[in-house]
Amino acid sequence: MGFYWIFFLLLLLSSVYYLYSSKNRRQLEFIQSYRFYSTIGKKVQEKYPHLRDEDITLVLSALKDYFYICNKAKRRMVSMPSQVVDVAWHEFILFTRPYQTFCDKALGRFLHHTPTEAMRTRTLAQDGIKRAWRLACAKDNISANAPIHLPLLFAIDAKLGIKDGFIYSLNCKDESSPFYGDGYCAGHIGCASGCAGDSGATSSSGGFFDSFGGDSSDCGGGCGGD
Repeated sequence: MGFYWIFFLLLLLSSVYYLYSSKNRRQLEFIQSYRFYSTIGKKVQEKYPHLRDEDITLVLSALKDYFYICNKAKRRMVSMPSQVVDVAWHEFILFTRPYQTFCDKALGRFLHHTPTEAMRTRTLAQDGIKRAWRLACAKDNISANAPIHLPLLFAIDAKLGIKDGFIYSLNCKDESSPFYGDGYCAGHIGCASGCAGDSGATSSSGGFFDSFGGDSSDCGGGCGGD
């Protein structure tokens, strides 16, 4: 008799998992195939007039990436690592009814827009940006701990020359890098206990090394969804 109960329980769990997986797959497919209103791209171009149509296509693709990783994060907060993508998100939210419908179908809930920091300092990241990094790397098939290039969400502001953007580099200590002495060290985000060559003390926020000193105002503004 006990065997049948175990079999029934396993069958029930398998059915629940299948239904959940199917629903999640449909959500991700919906995100990837979604077509944004053309007005959103035009508004982004008004703010950044140097962007071409193909650049706007890339921005909207990165916005889909953000919603994708928010889906993967479930209800945990995910920071927005890009300024230009954040502008597109703001414009999308202004279409209140379509945005509500999108959130229902893509996430099963309303994704609120909440302000946060990009990184606390150039080498110190908090939970929201760490989560964005891990999930964005996973989506782009990049090792979060040993990346060879940046995921789109972390690369796009520099790639498109966004003057007020969040600029990340794999190693901001590399004097040959055009971002040496500027921007944020993305390579530090994926290091659980500090990166090679660091000499600072371990911070109290997630074990990241901050070799540029303690907290300061040298941090980027940003937004996140919860």
